[in-house]
Amino acid sequence: MAGQRTVGSFLDHLTVERGASVNTVAGYRRDLSRYQEFLEARGVAELAAVTEADVAEFVVWLREGSQQHPGLAPSSVARALSAVKSLHRFAVDDGVHADNPATRVSPPRAGRRLPKALTLDQVQALLDSPEVSTPVGLRDAALLELLYGTGARITELVSLDVDDVTHLTHDPDAGLRLFGKGRKERIVPVGSYARAALDAWLVRGRPALIEGARATTPALLVNTRGARLSRQSAWAALRQHAERAGITTPIGPHTLRHSFATHLLDGGADVRVVQELLGHASVATTQLYTLVTVEHLREVFLTAHPRAR
Repeated sequence: MAGQRTVGSFLDHLTVERGASVNTVAGYRRDLSRYQEFLEARGVAELAAVTEADVAEFVVWLREGSQQHPGLAPSSVARALSAVKSLHRFAVDDGVHADNPATRVSPPRAGRRLPKALTLDQVQALLDSPEVSTPVGLRDAALLELLYGTGARITELVSLDVDDVTHLTHDPDAGLRLFGKGRKERIVPVGSYARAALDAWLVRGRPALIEGARATTPALLVNTRGARLSRQSAWAALRQHAERAGITTPIGPHTLRHSFATHLLDGGADVRVVQELLGHASVATTQLYTLVTVEHLREVFLTAHPRAR
């Protein structure tokens, strides 16, 4: 494939010199593999032969899709284009290119997509779904309560170790330290419901799942083999309990995070406080949730006021 050596060197550079996470490198590898596939289909055998038109056509190809690949959302196309630009920038530094053919290529404009939040009744049904008489049910109850109670990302929770939460048992006012994107650290409070679910998991659930495991793990959340729970398994558990709770609203990995933020703002929380709790670098990202609450207020007004229509 075109630029195979350069792509390999670039991915090594991301891992070793820039300290990119495993998930980040995997995303770059996936996007660049698709880029190489596209170039090969166009008869471009060398990375040095790539033109600005090739990159622009790649963007169109990603957006429109093909028989092998469905079309991607603007945000996904923008991510892939960013990977391509970084690759060519690296190739320039490596002497493969005289200049970067991707510099002037722009991603498609993305429409404003508002986060989806569950209602309070839906959240309650979801949190009530796990069967807490079983170890897996206790684990899932802790997972769901922490997701909704702290606004954490799934990745942040499954990376926690037991030592990261033991202080909460003797100091309820202490916060939970989370590491978000770019290893940015934040401290979030943990409410009584989440603490109770966490205690039940640590005392009655986790020991049962790690009993007989071949190797011990420091992981807070573990699977039925006693190993660290993966992000994919945690996401599958969330979907399973949403289905069990009868929730027909589309569910995503960040659904409880979105619900956490929306319900805080509905309750009168300051947007800057919510920004800190979510670990957003920019308040503009958090302000998307204020648009959701305004839309919710409008729906209530149209439904409830006799002269709204």
